[in-house]
Amino acid sequence: MASVKFNNLKKSYGDTEVVKGVDLDIKHGEFVVLLGPSGCGKSTTLRMLAGLEDISDGEIYIDDLLVNDLHPIERNIAMVFQSYALYPHMTVEENIGFALENMKVDKAKRKEMVAEVAEVLELTPLLDRKPKDLSGGQRQRVAMGRAMVRTPEVFLFDEPLSNLDAKLRGAMRKEIKALHKRVQTTVIYVTHDQVEAMTLADRIVILNNGVIEQVGTPKEIFEKPRTKFVAKFIGSPEINIMPSTEHDFVSCLPHSIDTNTVESIGIRPQDFTLTENDVDATHRCSAKVDVIGHEVLGSVIHVNGLLGSKRITIETPYQEEDLDDHINVYFDSRNVHYFDENQSITLL
Repeated sequence: MASVKFNNLKKSYGDTEVVKGVDLDIKHGEFVVLLGPSGCGKSTTLRMLAGLEDISDGEIYIDDLLVNDLHPIERNIAMVFQSYALYPHMTVEENIGFALENMKVDKAKRKEMVAEVAEVLELTPLLDRKPKDLSGGQRQRVAMGRAMVRTPEVFLFDEPLSNLDAKLRGAMRKEIKALHKRVQTTVIYVTHDQVEAMTLADRIVILNNGVIEQVGTPKEIFEKPRTKFVAKFIGSPEINIMPSTEHDFVSCLPHSIDTNTVESIGIRPQDFTLTENDVDATHRCSAKVDVIGHEVLGSVIHVNGLLGSKRITIETPYQEEDLDDHINVYFDSRNVHYFDENQSITLL
């Protein structure tokens, strides 16, 4: 295991700066997910750590070793890419052991190391198969095995599940999480999928336009977003954001809003309810059910409505009865988020 540190890390292509001074400390054995939209700099950051991209400025340390000028092989890391990139003419055993062969590991030792990794990844019955005879999930496990067999100090994953269907992605997430618990290696994982981030990470690093917006546990990121970007990027359905001038909602709040300080107000669909309950500080607003009505998603319903002039979504437990055109919605003021132009602020 190893720690990783980024110190004012930057990357430019000509006059275009794509990573703009990233500072981050990753602990031994931690599973950290770099999350953000396309073009935010997450894969570029990972590739600089791997030695596949030159660093424009700043420093990268693995443990206490400065690795800026080290060849990728000298960094003792392993990377799993979006593409499996398996050799089609080789068996599973040969694919996993290929790096060891290049490292001049003798055949008996190589076979032993491959067998150990195959056992962990449940690939032992497949060692004699070629990639064409494997499912997508099995191929991804072979790619992971090829990385694991070198016993690296740091694992890097660059959107490894994006080529899989939804059901298989769910299964592979569980396998990756279980693998991390077994081997306890430091993992840095890049994705644009918030579900992957929320289910896998010890900590999530949210990147936007080359800078870090927030670092925290999945729970912290969801419950206490520091910026409006983070609040909107995390959570499904997306958080309801209303301007502070939306009187129909602001009038329901327990305190007045200074529109010079508060630019917008957010509340997650899950924090609205259609039934009054005994939660402290519950407040009520009147909403109009939108022409779209509601969407049934098994155990929950997404109700689409208008609160004043602002369209909102409410997530509520499934109910069979039809909703009236006008409904009361209830919320706890402690679940309301306030934002200035960019940052989250707290109102007492």
